[in-house]
Amino acid sequence: MLKVRNLTKSFGANTAVDNVDFAVDRPAMIGIIGASGAGKSTLLRMLNRMTDATSGQIEFEGREVLKLSGARKRAWQSDCAMIFQQFNLVPRMDVVSNVLHGTLNARSSLATMFNLYPNADIHRAIDILDRLGIADHAAKRAESLSGGQQQRVAIARALMQDPRIILADEPIASLDPMNAQIVMDALRRIHDEDGRMVIANLHTLDTARKYCDRVIGMRMGRVVFDGTPAQLTTGVARDIYGAGASFSEAATSTALESPESAAAKALHEAEAAV
Repeated sequence: MLKVRNLTKSFGANTAVDNVDFAVDRPAMIGIIGASGAGKSTLLRMLNRMTDATSGQIEFEGREVLKLSGARKRAWQSDCAMIFQQFNLVPRMDVVSNVLHGTLNARSSLATMFNLYPNADIHRAIDILDRLGIADHAAKRAESLSGGQQQRVAIARALMQDPRIILADEPIASLDPMNAQIVMDALRRIHDEDGRMVIANLHTLDTARKYCDRVIGMRMGRVVFDGTPAQLTTGVARDIYGAGASFSEAATSTALESPESAAAKALHEAEAAV
């Protein structure tokens, strides 16, 4: 389905993405991990054509993505929806209107100017919000929602595009563990139920292992790991992050713990240190 060959992006003397190669032969849920500055976000932005590549090739079902322009480029960006860490909603606009913005590429300039939407689109937007458990917030301003709820609105906006691929750039980085789990559950359910490819930049190893079928590790712009979650051992993670023996996965975990289990864990660690 998706082939990335020798994809490179340079900013002056700095190479953010360096000859990246990978192929995806079926709709899968893929996690991309790596330290800050590894090139993860730049890679997703090139896939979506928000950023032009310096060289290389992106092909999706015979479409040469990097050669698209004008209406064909906009059509690709509808097929390849982006979800961002900071949600990118219009804060003072109601939730359902934010979701309807997912149809902007398919609407006329006049309809966009006067904020006119067909009833069918409005009903579809509400159905998508209902699927994500937030239909009762449809009439509220986006800014009144919690971070986790806003991210689900952003996911609903992406689904409104009816994309073939969903790209999620650190979708849970600014969320607490409870909301992080809700958002990742939603993305996994969309993959499972709709058969959509999901590629997500993630900052925690436990999340990548729990939700993804495949994990790609990047370091200094290059792919240094491409395998299954089971193959993502602590030793492999140290190599991806360029970390030493003191590297601890627990420090980045988003796992939910009850107060009792968290307290017992802290007591055990304190006793072990004595």
